[in-house]
Amino acid sequence: MIVYEYPFNERIRTLLRLEDLYDKFKFFVHQEHPMQHHVALSTIFDMLEVAGRADLKSDLLQELERQRQTLLGYRSNPNVQTEMLDAVLAEVDSVSGALVSSQGKTGQNVRDNEWLMSIRGRTIIPGGACEFDLPSYYAWQQRSAEQRYGDIVTWFAPLAPLFDALALVLRLLRDSGAAKKMIANAGSYQQMLQGKVYQMLRLTVDSSLGAIPEISANKYMLWVRFTTQGGDLKPKPLEEDVPFELTLCAF
Repeated sequence: MIVYEYPFNERIRTLLRLEDLYDKFKFFVHQEHPMQHHVALSTIFDMLEVAGRADLKSDLLQELERQRQTLLGYRSNPNVQTEMLDAVLAEVDSVSGALVSSQGKTGQNVRDNEWLMSIRGRTIIPGGACEFDLPSYYAWQQRSAEQRYGDIVTWFAPLAPLFDALALVLRLLRDSGAAKKMIANAGSYQQMLQGKVYQMLRLTVDSSLGAIPEISANKYMLWVRFTTQGGDLKPKPLEEDVPFELTLCAF
């Protein structure tokens, strides 16, 4: 099964982009080759570029507080598992506390490092981080994998509370919806949303069908059109009925 996600607003779009970058970072930082660590470091620069476009820290803190108040309201519900609720509340408090304690603007430690900023400036240029452009960076790449890993983790550490908060907010959002089985007749599906505000759509489809969803949505209408790929990989309309699962997520 393949899960496709579609953000309904710019804020969730930014969170999903940062989550994707974080997954990429976690993969490459745990590798050992200098080129793989170069990708990990470049990904930190990409994170700063995306995170710098919005006041994510305050947005995430506000959202976590909203979720905390919502969860506290469930305490009086006899059908709620108290232990599970308390565990989620403790996690919200822990993540919020760490984010509040993080000092300064997101990634300021990287921006204040002239050496890292010199690398960032060169990586924007295709092939700009060659050894003759940045001999000190090339020398750093010759260090042991353990040393490089330690340096990259240290540079990333001040960003960690932001990504912990981001991961928790997205997890709570994904858990807010219930999957429903749908059929796209002749590869097309429409649903009226009647003005209800959602933050994210999750669509699950069997990978063996070769069906790729093209999604568009606003607060009134959801539209999904399935395509498939030929030998040239160019999408073309899929005219068959496509079963899929749809989850609409909202806080």
